[in-house]
Amino acid sequence: MKKEIAILMAAGKGERMRPVTETTPKPLVKVNGVSMIETVIKGLEHRGITEIYVVVGYLGEKFSELKAKYPNITIIENKEYTIKNNISSMQAACNVLGKADCFICEADLVVSDETIFDKELNQSGYYGKFVAGHSDDWVFDQDENGRITRIGKYGDDQYNMCGLCYLKEADALIMRDALIEAANDSANDNLFWDQILDRNLDKINLTVYPVTDEQIVEIDSVKELVVFDKSYEKYLA
Repeated sequence: MKKEIAILMAAGKGERMRPVTETTPKPLVKVNGVSMIETVIKGLEHRGITEIYVVVGYLGEKFSELKAKYPNITIIENKEYTIKNNISSMQAACNVLGKADCFICEADLVVSDETIFDKELNQSGYYGKFVAGHSDDWVFDQDENGRITRIGKYGDDQYNMCGLCYLKEADALIMRDALIEAANDSANDNLFWDQILDRNLDKINLTVYPVTDEQIVEIDSVKELVVFDKSYEKYLA
């Protein structure tokens, strides 16, 4: 298999999961004894990926223990996480983006089925969950050939974003250049990095790789956390 790398975005404050995240960055919150980011790392290692970059910001010093446990990890500091949206995390990783085929992962995911990383990924794409009916979340519009034509919020009977993207090396280079260019205009500071990718869909052919809730879940609140780990019920009071 051609060399692959991974970039994990772990800089956010996790404000919707307070008070759990007051002293622990969200990706390091444990679910049934295992931190969320480790479920992603283990999935990547299951695929054979050993070059993993973790972009940190909020409580970044807390990730030193993770680095000690997984020596193959390189920590990248996002110094702009308090003044920009998550576009800043990808801009912080531009030095490595484009050096190989690349997974770009949210770090606050719980991967229950590592085999989702066994997929044969012949082109760039997003992992997505099909949602029947209306969704207010991030969705993918697709043409008759399955090519993604829009990445944005709101849609009906569509695949929803679930925090995993895969870019072939050539497409990652396009994104690297686009992210660097976007950094020159402060109007882009409040954007999600996916919105820059959306602007480049004429150059990058993206597809959807289907997964299910049983395989991967993004946890956004304490209430959602309790569904998976009852030990956090005390934080609901």
